[in-house]
Amino acid sequence: MALQTGEGVAIAPPAATRTTSRLFPWAVFTLTFALLLSDYMSRQVLSAVFPFLKTEWALTDTQLGSLTSIVALTVGILAAPLSLLGDRWGRVNSIVIMAIVWSLATVGSALAAGYGQLLLARFLIGLGEAAYGSVGLAVVLAVFAPHRRASLTGAFMAGGSFGSVLGVALGGVFAVQFGWRWAFAIMGILGLVLAVLYRAMISERKLDAHRVPEPAGESPALAAGQRARLSTLFSTPAVVLAYIGGGLQLFIAGSLFAWLPSYLNRAYGMAPDRAGGVAAIFILILGAGMVGCGMITDRLSRTKPMHKWNTAIAFALTSLVLLGVGFAVAPGGLQMALLAAGCFFAAGTTGPTGAMVARLTHESIRATAFGIYTFFNNLLGLAAGPLITGALADRFGLETAMRYVPLVAVAAAVFLYLGRRAYPSSLQRLAAAGVGGTAKGEA
Repeated sequence: MALQTGEGVAIAPPAATRTTSRLFPWAVFTLTFALLLSDYMSRQVLSAVFPFLKTEWALTDTQLGSLTSIVALTVGILAAPLSLLGDRWGRVNSIVIMAIVWSLATVGSALAAGYGQLLLARFLIGLGEAAYGSVGLAVVLAVFAPHRRASLTGAFMAGGSFGSVLGVALGGVFAVQFGWRWAFAIMGILGLVLAVLYRAMISERKLDAHRVPEPAGESPALAAGQRARLSTLFSTPAVVLAYIGGGLQLFIAGSLFAWLPSYLNRAYGMAPDRAGGVAAIFILILGAGMVGCGMITDRLSRTKPMHKWNTAIAFALTSLVLLGVGFAVAPGGLQMALLAAGCFFAAGTTGPTGAMVARLTHESIRATAFGIYTFFNNLLGLAAGPLITGALADRFGLETAMRYVPLVAVAAAVFLYLGRRAYPSSLQRLAAAGVGGTAKGEA
């Protein structure tokens, strides 16, 4: 079987070359996923050292929440413009530069002498991480078939949960054994190592050689090197509602990431390292739910794409019930079981909403589309969650504050339902504009 080389020469490659070609997309996923782990380890190690900072610097819960929210807020504000630069200047180089910035800023967090300096370091971490999720996800989706989008989006974004698990669990251990500054330093050094490895193994040329073409009718015909108009990022009500609904649901995940260790410390009297370890299990379940919910969505929507909206709504409402009851009951075994079940569905909307964003935007600006998606995820979810929950904790206590967190799923479900209703007409609008192909069979 002949194969076109990068120079356009047809040759019959040896078996080893074909094997490498089949494995390259998974190598891309693995390395991009590993950097995402580093991203969230650098971001969430802070949660494990909350008790140390509160004691050493006498910080309020609002200040502690702001140290988490500043990263998510920076990511949200800068994700779209930096993702646009990634689309235009090269996604691989952008990924490497971002990893170096957030890793050096994490090392800088270890040197902070007070709240103000640590807040600045956290801002720089957010600057480095701002477009990584969107550019990284665009790179991954480009080398896999479209029917895997919900699964891949869920799995990739679950890296945030898994990285948070490692950041919280290992951060708690390092902080207890070596001091909280070393918890930051070790995470930063790991990121630098992964950035070097990524640059050595992934290139734009290799990505172009393994890029999977969009299915007929899914994207407009553009001239070589031409990109879709940026206005198409907001051209339909459905994609805007997907942005908002997905972002609101991540308010719950953001609060869990930031405050579960402290909740277990205060409600159960656990030591910081043990609280971090137990919280890590719940966050791991949350990440597994992102993968599992994405796989469920792809299976149910293979022949009827409308089911992506249905599953997203179902996941949001399920998390509302399980977490709402869980935080309402007294600490104990029943609460632990309910919280574990609720965590599985807490971020289950990421796979279906991410897949719908991909379906409703063009590949040439998909990193920018995911940058917009990241903006809403962070502004409405990962930034708002820790900060608002921290403010509620200062006023009512953390145990009471956590009872209000699941209620945000109601708003998320409403916006997703509106997106579901707008989806058929949005597909027709895309088809008429020549951006999304035909809407036939997708309702």
